Amino acid sequence: MRFKIPNLPLLSPKTLNPLTPKPHMASLLTAPEAQAWNLHSDPPQDLDDVLCSDQHQQQEEQQKTFADTAPSRCLSGESRIERAWAHWSKLGRPKLIVAPMVDNSELPFRMLCRKYGADAAYTPMLHSRIFTESEKYRDQEFTTCKEDRPLFVQFCANDPEVLLEAAKKVEPYCDYVDINLGCPQRIARRGNYGAFLMDNLPLIKSLVENLVQNLHVPVSCKVRIFPDLQDTIKYARMLEDAGCSLLAVHGRTRDEKDQKKVRANWDAIKAVKNSLRIPVLANGNIRHMDDVHDCLEATGADGVLSAESLLENPALFAGFRTAQWLPGNEESKKDGKLDQADLLVEYLKLCEQYPVPWRMIRAHVHKMLGEWFRIHPHVREDLNAQSVLTFEFLYSIVDRLRELGAGIPLHLKETNAATICANGLAT
Repeated sequence: MRFKIPNLPLLSPKTLNPLTPKPHMASLLTAPEAQAWNLHSDPPQDLDDVLCSDQHQQQEEQQKTFADTAPSRCLSGESRIERAWAHWSKLGRPKLIVAPMVDNSELPFRMLCRKYGADAAYTPMLHSRIFTESEKYRDQEFTTCKEDRPLFVQFCANDPEVLLEAAKKVEPYCDYVDINLGCPQRIARRGNYGAFLMDNLPLIKSLVENLVQNLHVPVSCKVRIFPDLQDTIKYARMLEDAGCSLLAVHGRTRDEKDQKKVRANWDAIKAVKNSLRIPVLANGNIRHMDDVHDCLEATGADGVLSAESLLENPALFAGFRTAQWLPGNEESKKDGKLDQADLLVEYLKLCEQYPVPWRMIRAHVHKMLGEWFRIHPHVREDLNAQSVLTFEFLYSIVDRLRELGAGIPLHLKETNAATICANGLAT
């Protein structure tokens, strides 16, 4: 198995100087039209599924060694806990983490977030069966590079052997293989994976145990909570006993899908953290750095994940925030000399280096420029009218919005420029 690992130069991590737009020419893709794929079949090719650049990329094997790489089948429970913390410490105990997002946490976006403060990141959820069966799916949906670490590779699955086959293909390229046990969407119900496996705990246990006994890389899980707190704690302890080395807890139930209406339950996350001995991450209600500080303090978690808020503002972990989340005092309204169009241009440049399907790029353009499009909806309509995208067209969208005076600056709250220390609190 060979993954495409680009060896092109990358923007230096965590450098906060936005790139300025420059004219770029891109060839018009001429792939034949076909229906978009889905997670239930070997997907046919769609124009938005074509990689965003026809630039040749060299292939190379990237073999990584982990401390004490033998699988954990012979380790005692206590030794597993020690090993879990040793691995987490070796990675630097990352606090600020890009959550897994279907079609949205791909390599260019991960690298953009890393530049602006993210310490680690998850891949999008990958379908384990399709990943094992389709080389095209593997090549398009999973790409990485040497700077893309620490990295969680997440799979959805309901068959222990299929999951193991998929996991073995990626273990040389990541720091954790993660099992998605939290997806609440209808597609997960139909496919019998994600949060809908909460109705079959023995199957979940077998998924974890089979990976733990056969992989050289640690196994992590991402879960949602049960309505009953004690059920949640029993669930978390079962995962730890099965060999899970790290648990990310989304503080909402399977039925609480509307994140704008239902706040995540940090008390439940705290209860899980207090009940386990492995590292625990908190997911939910992370919209800016004040939320990061408050969540770490309230839950005692070892790190936080952010998803939707990062899509609109990939510089969130560097202390930038949109006007929506500004406090009322003037001190907090410092113009950060950065806006979402700057971030989009940086993202597009990364996509030219690290090609991904156009459908992912299209989605990020809508997310990052959403507020701008509300002011000038005709520009959004022009974008939607394009059945085939090019980088030249997308850079021109940014230029048009700037000419229309649509700039909406991100704000940098001075107290948010602080770093998050090992104890989880800002200094």
